[in-house]
Amino acid sequence: MSTQPASVPLLIACALGIEQLALRAGGRGGADGPVTVLRTGMGPAAAERSVTRMLADPALHDAAVLATGFCAGLAPGMHPGDLVVAEETRDPRGTTVCVGTELLVKELTRAVPGRTVHTGPLTGSDHVVRGPERSALRATGAIAVDMESAVTLLSAVRAGERPVAAVRVVVDAPEHELVRIGTVRGGISAFRVLRSVLPAFFEWHRSLLLPRR
Repeated sequence: MSTQPASVPLLIACALGIEQLALRAGGRGGADGPVTVLRTGMGPAAAERSVTRMLADPALHDAAVLATGFCAGLAPGMHPGDLVVAEETRDPRGTTVCVGTELLVKELTRAVPGRTVHTGPLTGSDHVVRGPERSALRATGAIAVDMESAVTLLSAVRAGERPVAAVRVVVDAPEHELVRIGTVRGGISAFRVLRSVLPAFFEWHRSLLLPRR
């Protein structure tokens, strides 16, 4: 039997200031070990630079990495405020398998009761996806899309072996497209949900510290 170091840090990466604000509003009580909330900036290039730079810091060398923030839902019946737990993230450069999906679903259901939690592949894009392009991505099997999760997790595992995961909040969906986050009810709903997810992230992180058999 072996154990991971008790001090393994957690790096939570998001792209936007409003996402970081929601996470900070959720507080950090209950975390086991050091937690860093990183605002990477929007888009895959910014995410890759920021995550690679952070993981080069010796203090974060072994950090578990969780990508979060808002996303666009691809599946019919999704609503703003729904949650997406990625089984894997994809982009043209590769696929990254996520760790602890079932635990995250369980803990998110507890942290945000009444919200639907979807699981499946989360795909990456280098631009905001709208209209017919959603259908094309859905045909690949993906259930949601965002610009940073795939490259965040790919950069993380390339920097060293570590647990990774991605949890996103649907801010718009095929039947509920919005133009500007925060000015539409869907954006406000997604913000409130994102503000409530940290306890689930901390439980995921805590599970990584348990002895492995």
